[in-house]
Amino acid sequence: MITMAAVDSFHLLYGEISRSCSVYLEALALVGAWYAVRKCVSLAIDTYSMLRLHFIPKLVSKIDLVKQYGKWAVITGSTDGIGKAYAEELAKRGVNIILISRNKEKLEALSKSISETYKVETLFIVADFSKGREPYPAIKEALKDREIGILVNNVGIFYPYPDYFTSLSEDILWDMINVNIASANMMTHIVLPGMVEKKKGAIVNVSSASCCQPTPMLTAYGASKIYLDYFSRALQYEYASKGIVVQSLTPFVIATKMSSYSSITSKRSFFIPSAEEYASHAVSTLGLSTRTTGYWRHAIMFTLGEHLPEWIWAWFAMYFYRSVRKEALNAK
Repeated sequence: MITMAAVDSFHLLYGEISRSCSVYLEALALVGAWYAVRKCVSLAIDTYSMLRLHFIPKLVSKIDLVKQYGKWAVITGSTDGIGKAYAEELAKRGVNIILISRNKEKLEALSKSISETYKVETLFIVADFSKGREPYPAIKEALKDREIGILVNNVGIFYPYPDYFTSLSEDILWDMINVNIASANMMTHIVLPGMVEKKKGAIVNVSSASCCQPTPMLTAYGASKIYLDYFSRALQYEYASKGIVVQSLTPFVIATKMSSYSSITSKRSFFIPSAEEYASHAVSTLGLSTRTTGYWRHAIMFTLGEHLPEWIWAWFAMYFYRSVRKEALNAK
């Protein structure tokens, strides 16, 4: 009798546990289903956003940038790479161009080329942004009577090749601050009041995907680009109600002179566009997104990078940039 009672108690206990587990399993199944639905919806939204931002603008009529923002665009660091390609892309769309860089001969040649090719007005201003406060009074004077609709803060410097922080010279560190950071502040401070007065305008700050996560071997450079990204996003909140668009561009590697330190990064590939290819896509995102890589393949990489654990991102960056550094040193 005692044995039978024990068996009955076990069956009773087993039945109660089974019923309890069933309730918990049903609850977990609901949670799992809800998570799966959320992920599917999120993926659908992200896919639509990518199509809307990077593909649909290529299929429909382009925005009239002159009507939307104004007659003139100012581009800093405009004689090479992204700056030059961006200036030419804006000129294709009928925007008059003001080029700012430090090389007078290159400025004259590019100004003439853009004017003759795209039938727009062009001006140029010689300025060396590494000189601290020195260039800005002349720039302000040259721009005071112009209807500036678009400002592209593109000027920037990079290391000769990725390197450890203590290996960088003091000159490079000061130039990183003056060129990569101060120039965007001061150029925006010069141009923005006129945009606010007209209640329209666009400011494009060329940041970098290195702001996605802390990137060793690019410490000072990455920090300067994080500044531009933060500056852009905060400024957008301040001035969106006044009709101003502030866009942070966060591209990965583009095949320009700046990336010539490596045989990998200097050549165009599936994920490394030419400056002209990149500019064509990036200009199409203006007015549609305030923070974008500007290029759909880079958008995929940026999304993956943001979701990686920081230590994995940092480990990969260290491994890759040490290899690049070694290649650059061996090439000397």
